[in-house]
Amino acid sequence: MLWLLRHTEAADGTPDDERPLTEGGVTQAKDIGDALARLGVTLDACLSSPKLRAVQTAQYACAPLGVEVTTDRRLSGEPFDASDLVAGLGDVLLVGHDPSFTLTLHDLTGVQARMKKGGLAGISKGELVVLLRPSELSVIAAGQRVA
Repeated sequence: MLWLLRHTEAADGTPDDERPLTEGGVTQAKDIGDALARLGVTLDACLSSPKLRAVQTAQYACAPLGVEVTTDRRLSGEPFDASDLVAGLGDVLLVGHDPSFTLTLHDLTGVQARMKKGGLAGISKGELVVLLRPSELSVIAAGQRVA
């Protein structure tokens, strides 16, 4: 399974590469990790953009899963070849930015959907299996049913 996670809410400022998560962004990222754990997701790898907001999102999201985060410049925001990036890695979470993640979602599945900050997509063999918004991930993290 390939998971695409757009970074959560970040502070404004410059330089762009060094913008940290806001308090709300930290909460969102922790909720993502808790939701993935509650859903029984296992990962073989987590690759993140080297931009601070993406690295922090990845670290908080992967902590409950016990997965180390590796940075990869190909996830910095430009279009990338997902198949090449994850070749041989098994179940992978990629953490990065838009518009590249929305474009990648479309390229891999044909789906026209915008990846919101903190949005998570699960893709298997070219099929979009799940697309979750941050609010839905928070509900799952809290152990509640998604309406």
